[in-house]
Amino acid sequence: MTLQQLKYVIKAVEYGSITEAAKQLYITQPSLSSAVKELENELGFEIFSRSTTGITLTVDGAEFLSYARQVVEQAELLEQRYMGKKPSRQLCSVSTQHYAFSVNAFVELVKESNAEEYEFILRETRTHDIIQDVSNMRSEIGILYLSRFNEKVISKLLKENRLEFHPLFEAVPHVFVSASNPLSAKKAVTLEDLEEFPCLSFEQGEFNSFYFSEEILSTIYHKKSIHVSDRATLFNLLIGLNGYTICTGVLSSDLNGDNIVSVPLVTASDEKMRVGWIVNSKAVLSSAAERYIEHLKKLILDYGFDVIP
Repeated sequence: MTLQQLKYVIKAVEYGSITEAAKQLYITQPSLSSAVKELENELGFEIFSRSTTGITLTVDGAEFLSYARQVVEQAELLEQRYMGKKPSRQLCSVSTQHYAFSVNAFVELVKESNAEEYEFILRETRTHDIIQDVSNMRSEIGILYLSRFNEKVISKLLKENRLEFHPLFEAVPHVFVSASNPLSAKKAVTLEDLEEFPCLSFEQGEFNSFYFSEEILSTIYHKKSIHVSDRATLFNLLIGLNGYTICTGVLSSDLNGDNIVSVPLVTASDEKMRVGWIVNSKAVLSSAAERYIEHLKKLILDYGFDVIP
């Protein structure tokens, strides 16, 4: 086993493809495949499951990757200390539902890095894709929520993919509306108040099931409904069409300005959103990922929510 082979495995996971990893490493695809295969033969298990669509980590491969990352990181620290080598690019990858606070925490992580070079990845994406990203360790951390309605389905999927859910905070339903919307001045709104306004939600592609919805109370019928794929578009439509979206109520004026207002939503349901982070059960988090979680917790406290121990 060589340090170079460990770096090859890490790069292959990063790009989800042996071919693409080889391009980034400036070596041929057969050379990289051969190096990984030799390592697998030496270890006595397969690191990757291979298919026509790419590669995914096996259970043993996920555990091996965590140790490989630690070894490479320690080796680089030795080179910096005793050989004068400059620090390597800092890496961190996060997949998240469309939450402003997860972006805020990412901003703080990048600001504090003070690295000459870094490669951080933030994917605001669909619920099912978050689970797949963390399962395949394309992302170290995923941010999503559980509720009484979706917990059975999502928890089953997390278990099948060997993922752990760590709760951050709990929130009751709110709506985001434009500051110019007549509902923005209310202390609270009901579903009847919202009836004539367009309801905005994030589409989930082929997994467009109520259980994968990013919005709580997803089974409620809306006369006017618009599905979008990104947060900027949703906020533009909130303002342009006087629409609304059902959410946690956590809103950042630092990133979103004062054009969007959060208003509590009163319903007959006692449904709540338990927002948290998921991680591969075999993974050991990098220092950057651990710092990201600390920034999440600090921001949540700053927004007035209690962090779940």
